[in-house]
Amino acid sequence: MRPSSPAASILAAALLVPALSIPHARAAAPAAAPAPAAAPAAGTAQPAAPANPNPLVATVNGEDIHLDDVRQAAAGMPQQLRQLPPNMIFPMLLNQIIDQKAIQVAAHKEGLENQPEVKQQMQTAASNALQNAYLSQKVTPTLTDAAIQAYYDKNYANKKPEQEVHARHILVATEAEAKDVIKQLKGGADFTALATKLSTDKASAKQNGGDLGWFKKGDMLPAFSDAAFAMKPHTISQTPVHTQYGWHVIEVLDTRTAAIPKLDAVRDEVRQKLIQQGVREAVEKAVAGVKVVRYDPSGKPIADTPAPATAAPAAPTKK
Repeated sequence: MRPSSPAASILAAALLVPALSIPHARAAAPAAAPAPAAAPAAGTAQPAAPANPNPLVATVNGEDIHLDDVRQAAAGMPQQLRQLPPNMIFPMLLNQIIDQKAIQVAAHKEGLENQPEVKQQMQTAASNALQNAYLSQKVTPTLTDAAIQAYYDKNYANKKPEQEVHARHILVATEAEAKDVIKQLKGGADFTALATKLSTDKASAKQNGGDLGWFKKGDMLPAFSDAAFAMKPHTISQTPVHTQYGWHVIEVLDTRTAAIPKLDAVRDEVRQKLIQQGVREAVEKAVAGVKVVRYDPSGKPIADTPAPATAAPAAPTKK
């Protein structure tokens, strides 16, 4: 019944995962001391230079692994592992990197990088990394607090509160079946029992007898929403409602005006929408800057014609 949500942005994971902090190796700062009255005598030892912030932590066949490699691996750790203390995380990640390097050495010895399938996978991985780097460079700087606030003001705070309906339904294959369901309900039959027994919408039928929860008008198909939003609480549709899925008998349980959410409650949602918007704009700009020639499946060039505009959905019929 509910429209599927847009596909997640290819940048979502990369832009949302915070880096885990593995402390830099730094020398402790010496306590402050009064300036000496006289210059130190010749030959006095000078203070030690600060420790290398990115020291070597291992080698595999002479290939260096530095602390920054461990930090980079830490950035992709699952959230539950990030809770471990650094002295546990460090050896775990270092061993993982060593294992990976050893596997790569063994694979090179066998010449796997020259196999056509492996070569194609490596090229695809490199291409994906380059694309993600480009999009991240274009999108990340736009994800400012000001941009999030502006999007929230436009799409949440300044919009009129929407009505919501809490309803349940019984979905059947034919109008005759739906009319029979209405007849049984008028005769005192239990809605939950009929939904569990008869409804072909098994997902909702298994969840409290056809309960669809709270929804806004745009969340459902137009015919269904028009009928549900025209009904009063604690009433059942007197005639079956037809959609592409079949015939519905609807019971409205309650109605309410949805509260405007606070910014903090939808910040992550807004950020995701800005990511999707930024990626779309960056892709469109990149495509506009290149020459594209298309061919049909037989290899014949296709005339370069503008893509047809997507038709706007028909407005639901108001009752």
